[in-house]
Amino acid sequence: MDAEQQPVRSPCVYVCCLDDNDICTGCQRSGAEITEWGRASNERRREILRLCELRAREQGVWMNIGTVEG
Repeated sequence: MDAEQQPVRSPCVYVCCLDDNDICTGCQRSGAEITEWGRASNERRREILRLCELRAREQGVWMNIGTVEG
């Protein structure tokens, strides 16, 4: 199975607390995205991860670990 077919792993870091905007302070997913994750396609999961990254960058909490580009 190639990387495109393997299930996209959850960004959950087990710090589960929704802020006033319904965004998890741990993984940066919305409550709806957390609920959707289990049945989402890989394509949708990648889109959710892109949104998480944008939110994390806006909050100044983005940690780019294990990659070359930032």
